[in-house]
Amino acid sequence: MKFISLVKWKKKITKESISQNLKCMKYEASKEGIKMIEIYWTLGRYDAVAIMEAPDEKAVMRMAVRRGECMAIETMVAIPAEEARKLVK
Repeated sequence: MKFISLVKWKKKITKESISQNLKCMKYEASKEGIKMIEIYWTLGRYDAVAIMEAPDEKAVMRMAVRRGECMAIETMVAIPAEEARKLVK
């Protein structure tokens, strides 16, 4: 399953803290069998967007809960457009 996470830092960030947070996020993800496909830094309401592949929703939730002290994460299930079209009757 693919997921898209919108990330907002909870604390003021520095080069060191951002690097550490992203390393921790990747480490937590790997513990849950989650593959981080890409991470983008963004302007606007969210600070970053992460695209990942995970075995299920529970794995993504466990990772997000463990990172909760330093980042707020809003995660969505991503369904390929072709697959979604098949769901429309």
